[in-house]
Amino acid sequence: MARALRPVGLDFTETAPVRLVFETRTTAAPEAVYRALAEDVPGWSQWFGAVALARPTRRGDGREVLLRGGVRFEETIMAAEPERRYAYRVDTTNAPGVRALLEEWRLSPAGSGTRVRWTFAADGPAPFRLALTAARPGLGLSFRSAVRALDARLAKQPG
Repeated sequence: MARALRPVGLDFTETAPVRLVFETRTTAAPEAVYRALAEDVPGWSQWFGAVALARPTRRGDGREVLLRGGVRFEETIMAAEPERRYAYRVDTTNAPGVRALLEEWRLSPAGSGTRVRWTFAADGPAPFRLALTAARPGLGLSFRSAVRALDARLAKQPG
């Protein structure tokens, strides 16, 4: 059963009780990475292994995401700054324990590629926070694998 989460602003990436920050690089340029994140929402299921379905909603102001295993998110886009930042807040989910969740993808040029930094900011009761902190290595691996797959996907696309 989906439940509403506490609405949070972009500052939650700095104030959340649990902040997991991961960083890696791509060979793809920031504009290509940004397009894949913000403009090709359905394409997420092709490169992010945890994502079974993603689609834009509310004329692009929101997203619906279904993870493998059945967790659903309805999200609001909080920042869409081409080649720099893409962030979204989860408004409703069927995931247990979570009270607030915001994810931010920051992009910056790195040589001929892009430095990608993903912040996963969340709040929930103590057992949820502890479990999420323990899941850090797995989330980091998932992030790095997804960005590698995205980079490979972008390398195959024409100019």
